[in-house]
Amino acid sequence: MSDPITLNVGGKLYTTSLATLTSFPDSMLGAMFSGKMPTKRDSQGNCFIDRDGKVFRYILNFLRTSHLDLPEDFQEMGLLRREADFYQVQPLIAALQEKEVELSKAEKNAMLNITLNQRVQTVHFTVREAPQIYSLSSSSMEVFNANIFSTSCLFLKLLGSKLFYCSNGHLSSITSHLQDPNHLTLDWVANVEGLPEEEYTKQNLKRLWVVPANKQINSFQVFVEEVLKIALSDGFCIDSSHPHAVDFMNNKIIRLIRYR
Repeated sequence: MSDPITLNVGGKLYTTSLATLTSFPDSMLGAMFSGKMPTKRDSQGNCFIDRDGKVFRYILNFLRTSHLDLPEDFQEMGLLRREADFYQVQPLIAALQEKEVELSKAEKNAMLNITLNQRVQTVHFTVREAPQIYSLSSSSMEVFNANIFSTSCLFLKLLGSKLFYCSNGHLSSITSHLQDPNHLTLDWVANVEGLPEEEYTKQNLKRLWVVPANKQINSFQVFVEEVLKIALSDGFCIDSSHPHAVDFMNNKIIRLIRYR
């Protein structure tokens, strides 16, 4: 048994053994820890590697077991592939290629289900009529909710690259609101007549835009049209057997499927 070795990979510490680090002699790690390449040290004397520390855990586990173990919701395949290429662990590179082929096949057949809800509520706000003169006002506001589920994580990423929230005068991608790789919930409002722009920010009222068309989504009809454009371009088609035609025409439930 060799003494433990502590690595500092991008600021994250890992402890392992020399045998593990040299388990693939032709890799960069094998060369570094067999004395063929120089190593750097941090202020604590740990071996320092200026690479991504988070995904190194998967590389280290592969060195230990020769098996690629990734969580089901793993979202950083591209980053892990680049790191594996940097360390030149050829069996890991091959395992990642096989995994990507497997994921690609699984993504071909997919289901997309969208449930829509809408309500009208009253919003109260102040209007500045003159310097230091304000009046109270109110208006009806349409509030929209869309629950989106898809078996295709890649499609939800695609959708997230097209839909943006408008908040505080800035557009932000909805991808940051993904609850998990397969589920997305959207809440937004239509334009409110007479509501000052600063009130949207003050009352945390988000509006929804689609890009690159730069179109604001003020109704479910527009939302459905834009989502259908994106889905149909990605190979989806409407599932005629579900839901009921009345629900579909009323924009309550949308279900699309994709077979490849």
